[in-house]
Amino acid sequence: MIGLNLCPFAENPYRGDRVRFFVSEQRSAAGLLEELRLELTRLASVDPEDCETTLLIHPWVLADFVEYNDFLEVCDAAVAELDLEGVLQVASFHPQYQFAGSNPSDIENYTNRSPFPLLHILREASVERAVAAAGDTEEIYRRNIRTLRALGHAGWQRLWRD
Repeated sequence: MIGLNLCPFAENPYRGDRVRFFVSEQRSAAGLLEELRLELTRLASVDPEDCETTLLIHPWVLADFVEYNDFLEVCDAAVAELDLEGVLQVASFHPQYQFAGSNPSDIENYTNRSPFPLLHILREASVERAVAAAGDTEEIYRRNIRTLRALGHAGWQRLWRD
C-alpha cells in the first residue's frame, strides 16, 4: 500500500506510529462485531495525534468474501448505532476482495486485497483532509489501476516474495 503509493494517505500515519493494529481472536461474526464496537469507541475517544486509524485484523472469521462483504452493512449499522456517522468510517480489505463488475483475477482488485480479512477504521476528518490535499480522488483510483496493470500478477507475486 505504501510502497506502491496506492493510498497516498497511508504513509504519514504509519511513519508517525499512529496506526493501531489489533488482531482479533474471534471465531464468530457476532464476536467480531463486539470487538468492532469496542474499537470504534476507542478510536473515537483518543486524540488523533496518538492514534489516527485502526486496522482490525480478523484472520479467523469472515474468510469467505461474500460473507465478509455482507458484514460491511453490519459495520455501517454499528457506526450509526454508536452515533459516529460523520466521525468514523469502515473501509474494507480482504484476501479475495473483488469489486462489483470485475473478475476475481482482475489485478485492480488487489488495491483492496490484504493477507487477512480486515476492517480499516478511519476518521472522517482525516479522510477529508487527505482528499483535500490529494485533489482528484478519481485520479488516485485510475493511477492505482495503471500501477497494478503495469506491475501485473507476476510483479505482484514478486513483491510478496521479496
